[in-house]
Amino acid sequence: MTFPLQTPHSGYHWNRSDAAGTLRARRFFEGWYYRVTLPKNGQTFGFMYSIDDPLGNQPHSGGAAQILGANDEYLCRTFPDVKTFWAKKNQLSLGHWGKNQATSSPQLLRAKTFFEQVEQGYQATATLNQGFIRDAGTRRYCRWCYSIYPVYGWGDTKRPQKATAGWLSYLPIFDPGWQVLMAHGRASGWIDWNGDWYELTDAPAYAEKNWGRSFPQKWFWINCNSFREHADLSLTAVGGIREVLGWRESVGLMGLHYQGKFYQFDGWNAQLSWCVQPWGRWEMTAIPSGTASQHTPSLTIKLLGTTTHTGNYVRVPTAEGLKFNCRDTMSGNLSLELRESSGKLLINATSSLAGLEIGGTPWDEPWQLV
Repeated sequence: MTFPLQTPHSGYHWNRSDAAGTLRARRFFEGWYYRVTLPKNGQTFGFMYSIDDPLGNQPHSGGAAQILGANDEYLCRTFPDVKTFWAKKNQLSLGHWGKNQATSSPQLLRAKTFFEQVEQGYQATATLNQGFIRDAGTRRYCRWCYSIYPVYGWGDTKRPQKATAGWLSYLPIFDPGWQVLMAHGRASGWIDWNGDWYELTDAPAYAEKNWGRSFPQKWFWINCNSFREHADLSLTAVGGIREVLGWRESVGLMGLHYQGKFYQFDGWNAQLSWCVQPWGRWEMTAIPSGTASQHTPSLTIKLLGTTTHTGNYVRVPTAEGLKFNCRDTMSGNLSLELRESSGKLLINATSSLAGLEIGGTPWDEPWQLV
C-alpha cells in the first residue's frame, strides 16, 4: 500500500499477457471516476476516464475523458491511441495523452511540466487530478488541476481498507468489478470551465472505479459527501443487475462513513429494498437481518433522492464500445436517516448536491425490489 487509505483494486487490472493470447478478442474496459463538489457555488464536477481494449487494433480500442460539469453540462474528448495511455498495477495512478510535445514515454509528470508538454489529456492519482480537453467542434473546453487529501477510503479510518464488493471481488467471477477508491477527501486547486474559473479550497472529493467486459445490464447510483448538517458524512449507494459466472442477479449496497467509522449495508448483513423511478426519484432502505455485524449493529438507513433537473447523458462501455447509456445529475436532492432499532435517530442529513444516476435498460417503469 502506498498510503494508509489505499483500497484494494486501486491498481490497473488489465493483463497484457492474457489479452495477447486466447482472450484477445474479448472486450475489456477499465474506468475511473473523480468527483469534486463546490458547495458555495452550488456546482459539482465529475471527471470520467476510461480505456477500452488496450491491446489495440480492435474495433473499440481507445480511451476517453468525459466531464459532467457546471449545470450538468457535458464535455468529452476521445484518445484513439492506446499507446499513450499508462497506468500502474500497484496503485492509483494513470493518464492518457493526446497530441503532445513530451520527450519521454507517457508517465506521471509534474503539474507544470504536464501543461507545458501535453496539449490535451489527463493524469490522475490518489492525490492529484489534472488535465485539459477541448471539443473540436464547439471549442468548449475544461482545464483543471487540483490536489486531493484523502479522508476516507472504504472502511474504518484506522483499519485496513476493504474491497467494496467483498473478498469475492478478488476472483474473476463478477462482471463488472467495482471499487470505491475514496469515499471522502478534500480537494484544493482550480477548474477552468469554458472561461468560468472555480477555485477549490478543501472541497469535498470522491473517487471510484470499475473494470471488466461490460457495465451491468441495469443500475442506479446515489452518492453524496456534501451534506448541510454533517461535513464529515459520506454516502454511496447502488443497485444493479450484474453477471456472476454467467448468471445475472440483482444486488445492492449502501456504504456510510461518519466520524471515522464505516457502516456497510448489503445482502450479507441487511435486507435491502428500493423503488427507483425511470427518472426523478430514488428510494432505498436497509433494515437489519439475522447476520447483522458490528459494522451494522441493528441500524436502519433510509434514503430519498429526488430531482427536477433533466440531468444529462454520459457514455459507458458496451459490447459496441462507448455509448450514451447512462443519465446523471450532479444537483440532486438527498435526505438520509440513520436510526437504531429502537427508533432513536442517529443521523438526519440533507443535501442539494447529490449525484443521482440511472443506467442500462429497460427504464420504462419503476424498478422495485422488496
